[in-house]
Parts: sequence; structure tokens; C-alpha cells
Amino acid sequence: MSAPHGPTSAPGPAALAPAAVPAERARTVAARAAAALCVAGREPARPLAHATTASGQVLLLVSASGEAAATVEASPDRDVSALLMVSDRAPVPLRDPVRGQVWLSGWLTPVPERDLRAAALQFAEVRPAGDLLDVGASTTLLRLDLAEVVLREGERCTEVGPADFAAARPDPLLAVETRMLTHVDRCHPEVLQGIAGLLPAGTVGPEDVVRPLGLDRLGYRLRVERPGGHTDVRVPFPRPLTCAGQLHAATQRLLRASVAQRLGE
Repeated sequence: MSAPHGPTSAPGPAALAPAAVPAERARTVAARAAAALCVAGREPARPLAHATTASGQVLLLVSASGEAAATVEASPDRDVSALLMVSDRAPVPLRDPVRGQVWLSGWLTPVPERDLRAAALQFAEVRPAGDLLDVGASTTLLRLDLAEVVLREGERCTEVGPADFAAARPDPLLAVETRMLTHVDRCHPEVLQGIAGLLPAGTVGPEDVVRPLGLDRLGYRLRVERPGGHTDVRVPFPRPLTCAGQLHAATQRLLRASVAQRLGE
């Protein structure tokens, strides 16, 4: 299946450091909550929840009486072509908040009844949705067997092999990113200014506004907003992080480097 075409966010990031490999970025985007499910012959709809398990299996939690479940059950082979579109939105209000999308396409099929409990537990490990308690009654689990994975970031689309997607892991800062960036945006503008101080001269103009855009194991991503557009830039950590527990120390090192750079000017 081919990924759908749609409007692109502009401009793309100005890379100041290597980004994570596409499979890792795709797994990170796929872990976001905002999603739409397109099943052949049906209008797009939102699943109750979705999850990519630790083993890389894509599962969807849907109403047992809904269109997705009914379409799968009515199919002669109990599988239908489907596309799950997951959007990655910035955790703070921005004019263009969509940071990326991943399109997961393949064949939708029911999870066998004998496997429902195990699948629900695997689902809950990565997304503990309340409706999982009703699996087998008012809700059910569907499995999306992947044929194609496409990652879209700005104007760039990258194909990711289904096996590479399954083997990758989401970014280790995924669980803390929203809380951290929201806190910095609301309560600590001095931290944002300090991090932005490490950007190359001329990146931020006198009328520009710097906002937090993203945070991952490689560093901070900042949005430089201007009246006529924006630029996305990255401020890298000295070394990639392996867990969220390293974030505070890594941020402090960036802030000390910013002070040293300013004093040395």
C-alpha cells in the first residue's frame, strides 16, 4: 500500500546533530496516542486505542460492535487491508504542531480468542488503556500485520522495513518528554534561553521567538518562530542518553556550556 499524500509542514529541521535511525523514530511516533484507522471500504475512524508491543506487533483496540470489527468479520478470510495513521504533535501550543506522522499499512485481522488475554497484557505494558478491561465483551483486539511503514517528517518521507520497525525501540525519553517540555515552557524560560544560546550566531533574530519542540536521547529540538514562518533546530547533548534519569545532568551540562560560551564572547 502507498502512503496517502497530504499537506507538508515547512520548513524541515535544520540538523545540527545526527538524528536517530528512521526505524527508531518511526517506533517513537507510533507510540503517540493520536491515530486514525482507514479500513478498505470504510470512512476513517479513531480506534479506542492502539499500541505497538515490545515485540513490534501492532494491535488496535476497537469496539466489538463497531465498523472495523464488523468489516474484518465479514471478510471471507477475516482480514482486510488497512492503514493506521499516527500523528506526533508537539507538547506545547505551536502554529504548526505536527512534528511527524507514521503510516502503518497492512492486513487487519482479529486476535484469536485463545490469545486475547496475552495480547491484552502486551498491549497494557505499553499503553494501559481502560477499555482493555472489556476485551472479549464490548471491545476486541485486532492485529495489523505490517506490509509497509512510512515515516513522514516535514517534507521528507522515509520507508522503513517492517522487520526493522519491529526490531527498533522507541526513544528512551518518550515517557518524560511532554512533562519536561511543558514544564520548561511554562515555568523555566531561562532554561530555554540557555539552551538556545548554544545555537550558531544568527539562528535567532531579534524578533524571533524560541519555543520547545521536542526532546529525545540525542538532545533538544527548538522551534524558532518568525512572523513569516519558522525553523526547527536541534541542540545536541554531548553524548546520547540511555535513560530518562540522565536528562537532568545532561541539561545542566548544556546550560553550563551556554554560560561559558556567553562569557567567552
